[in-house]
Amino acid sequence: MTKQASSGPRPLLKNRLPELEAITEALCDPASFESVVHHSLHDAPMPSLKDLEELMSRLKAAIFPGFYGTSRVRFDSMRYHMAANLDSIYRLLAEQIRRGGCFTCAEYAMDCVLCGEASDELAMKFMQTIPRIRELLSSDVRAAFEGDPAAKTPGETIFCYPSITALTHQRIAHELYMLDVPLIPRIMTEMAHSATGIDIHPGASIGGEFFIDHGTGVVIGETCVIGKGCRIYQGVTLGALSFPKEADGTLVKGIPRHPILEDHVTVYAGATVLGRVTIGEGSTIGGNTWITRDVPPKSRLVQQQYAQNGNG
Repeated sequence: MTKQASSGPRPLLKNRLPELEAITEALCDPASFESVVHHSLHDAPMPSLKDLEELMSRLKAAIFPGFYGTSRVRFDSMRYHMAANLDSIYRLLAEQIRRGGCFTCAEYAMDCVLCGEASDELAMKFMQTIPRIRELLSSDVRAAFEGDPAAKTPGETIFCYPSITALTHQRIAHELYMLDVPLIPRIMTEMAHSATGIDIHPGASIGGEFFIDHGTGVVIGETCVIGKGCRIYQGVTLGALSFPKEADGTLVKGIPRHPILEDHVTVYAGATVLGRVTIGEGSTIGGNTWITRDVPPKSRLVQQQYAQNGNG
């Protein structure tokens, strides 16, 4: 028996209206929405994820010419295209900073005019950091290529490696974080987190020549300090051991609570380093270890290894 074709949308059943009315009433109860509703003091639009995605795409094109945006770079016209792209980046960023400031609106500026001026100034201060961001990312690309025998060219690491994607977002977001730009840095790093599985807070301070091999499941906390030439593997956590609280029970914000990795430290897969501990220069932390104390320089910490002989 074949079903008769529908002649149009199914009419709303009247006997369901009271139930829908009850749900509407529950969702519009202030006691229900007060903790999740966004109050805009100036009716200002929230930051735009679409515009921030375009901003990141344009920044990648400026930092890695030829890999993003236009696929071909002509050196005789590079200055023209770079200038046009930077102008667009500046305008997009200034607007998103303004929106982020209006979203938080906590002592960001006294009124909307000053908010716009402050956003323009912060955007220009960020623009001046782009050459340094490129320098750091170039060192990360070099570390990925030299540190991974599977990499055939440096360009492969730019195009394919989640490590470079995550670090590109984080290094851009970190400069905005250091300028006290609200909200936008966190959105930028969460974009990369969603795409790569690598979670790096924009507040983390990361030296050059940093390589995350594989990367899935890596967590790097807000107050981490990572020196030059460090390498970590998948599943590594550089996190906080505890969270101090105020007398009223609220968490104390902004205190150093994550690890310090000095230069040329290697942390292998699945290792967990917690608290404001220092891993000394040139140390190696083996896989699946748990570290909550300082580690002297040149140390090698590994779990006891069991080798199965030929007899089983």
